[in-house]
Amino acid sequence: MKGKRLMDILKTLAEEFSLKDYQVTNTVNLIDEGNTIPFIARYRKELTGSIDDQVLRNLNDRLNYLRNLLERKEQVKTQINEQGKLTDEIENALAAANTLTEVEDIYRPFRPKRRTRATIARDRGLEPLSLIIFAQETKEDISVLALNYVNAENGVETSDDAIAGALDIIAETISDDANYRSYIRKATFESGFVVAKAKDENASSVYDMYKDFTEPVKKIAQHRVLAINRGEKEDVLSVKIEAPVEEILSRLNTLIVKNNVSTSKYMSMAVEDAYHRLIAPSIEREIRNDLTEKAEEGAMKVFSENLRQLLLAPPVKDKVVLALDPGFRTGCKVAVIDGTGKTLETGVIYATPPASKIEESKKKLIPMIEKHSVEIIAIGNGTASRETEQFVVDMLKEIDRKIYYIIVNEAGASVYSASKLGAEEFPDFDVALRSAVSIGRRLQDPLAELVKIDPKSIGVGQYQHDMNQKRLGETLGGVVEACVNNKLGSKAFEQCAGFLRVPGGDNWLDNTGVHPESYKAAKSLLEKLKLRYEDIGAGFWKKYGSDVNSLAKELDIGAPTLSDIIKELEKPGRDVRDEMPPPILKSDLITMEQLVPGMILKGTVRNVIDFGVFVDIGVHQDGLVHISQISDKYIKHPLDAVSVGEVVDVKVLSVDLNKKRISLSMKLNA
Repeated sequence: MKGKRLMDILKTLAEEFSLKDYQVTNTVNLIDEGNTIPFIARYRKELTGSIDDQVLRNLNDRLNYLRNLLERKEQVKTQINEQGKLTDEIENALAAANTLTEVEDIYRPFRPKRRTRATIARDRGLEPLSLIIFAQETKEDISVLALNYVNAENGVETSDDAIAGALDIIAETISDDANYRSYIRKATFESGFVVAKAKDENASSVYDMYKDFTEPVKKIAQHRVLAINRGEKEDVLSVKIEAPVEEILSRLNTLIVKNNVSTSKYMSMAVEDAYHRLIAPSIEREIRNDLTEKAEEGAMKVFSENLRQLLLAPPVKDKVVLALDPGFRTGCKVAVIDGTGKTLETGVIYATPPASKIEESKKKLIPMIEKHSVEIIAIGNGTASRETEQFVVDMLKEIDRKIYYIIVNEAGASVYSASKLGAEEFPDFDVALRSAVSIGRRLQDPLAELVKIDPKSIGVGQYQHDMNQKRLGETLGGVVEACVNNKLGSKAFEQCAGFLRVPGGDNWLDNTGVHPESYKAAKSLLEKLKLRYEDIGAGFWKKYGSDVNSLAKELDIGAPTLSDIIKELEKPGRDVRDEMPPPILKSDLITMEQLVPGMILKGTVRNVIDFGVFVDIGVHQDGLVHISQISDKYIKHPLDAVSVGEVVDVKVLSVDLNKKRISLSMKLNA
């Protein structure tokens, strides 16, 4: 039976992802063997049919869901069977259920309940009366019939008490019906509205646009879901879902209430009570949870892509960097780092308020810059960054040679500096000095430095702290894993070996992306083409190569693997980050006050969110390019057009000095 269930899952995955059976079977086997997604995507193309890493991750997520679904079905089936209530109809319904929600709907009537109005009514002996009313076949007057169930000792003192208790039982029975719940859930989603109101209409807050907000449930943007959730959590907004109540009640009455003079009035009362008291609040919670879950998943995809771009930002190689971690009262921490990341000298200056020891700070830094031949100054973008930048610009005017500076995103640097790893790496440095070193190294090699930090602390995206933190950690961890595999152990080495680069190693293939398991194939290729290591490089395949498929058969390796080997040999030792535009280095300062509408500037994308992108144009305050101003073509999401770290040209649309807001456009000719 277990084998059949797995086959059903494999079939479902093949259909949903439009893949062949062998691709799904091999991929699931590879995942179950403990292989990482990057490894499978890069080095097991023959087995998977070259499925890319994003599809593999989605398939893995869906695989886990389907397995959890099957497990829950078995649990529910067992629990209903233990109650002696399992029927063929229930078994078939469970087998046909495609979501966890459907399974829970089926289980609802059998789930052990806390003490409800219906259970109290049953304890009072009113279930027989509820069955009579629910059957809707009697011609007797219900109020007279109910007298037979009056029992003061049980708390049923009048016929009205008996009828009320019976209707409580009927309302709960209606509420537990999976078909009714399914209809109501769909109707609420399709025709309902998300409504947000300010709890204090006179108070101003960041949630002002949601003071009187209404949007269809099925159309609400994901970032708005997260925004109103946070507003509700902070007790600024009240949020609810307005369902098409009249439509739902009319439909339920048509389905449930029969044209019976004695019972129709009571059944209509039970239907209304079931909906308002039991079903509607539950469905509202389910829909809001579902909206939140989908919004979080969407946000995590944005986080993931932003993080990937940040990790793969081009390094500034072989440059001596003077790194500054700005501060006010505690001063600005200084670290000079050579081209390999080694710390040469450290110190503290007090160039910003309240001390403002400008000349003293210059006398300390300029000799340091000259002594170590500093080429670039990296300034952290946190507290006192703007004041430190002004100091640096003024200081650079007193140095004869050209030295550039750059603002570096320091998110997470304090987390690293206070971590066990930071203490182990720099045991003699205080926390702030470690942070300065981290800022400098981020410029020299972002990937090598950022992998030391929990990716959740890097802060790319929106509403990060509102996410399911476990799921967010898993998702962002997968991105880091895809960018650099840094695990240990024999199985882990197999996974990471191909991703490592060892310049100047004993084996020249160690400085390529060829996996050690394919070294023999790479050498066979060169022998076949009668080439030496010195002969490889850009264009070698075009000059010496032949048909990949036929050559793969001769060498007894897969064609996808051979193609990857050829790509690596055309660019041995390549760093994919070198192909990206370098960061913008600055030598002068502009302020918000200098910005005027129409000005064209070059900037760096710092963050991508659902409704736009934030661009650093060198004035300390990032400007917002709304999604409508990104491209002349329609784009569904900003990620379709731009990415974190990308250098873009922008036009200033407006500047609000009071609110410190800059509106930008990437439509330069508009």
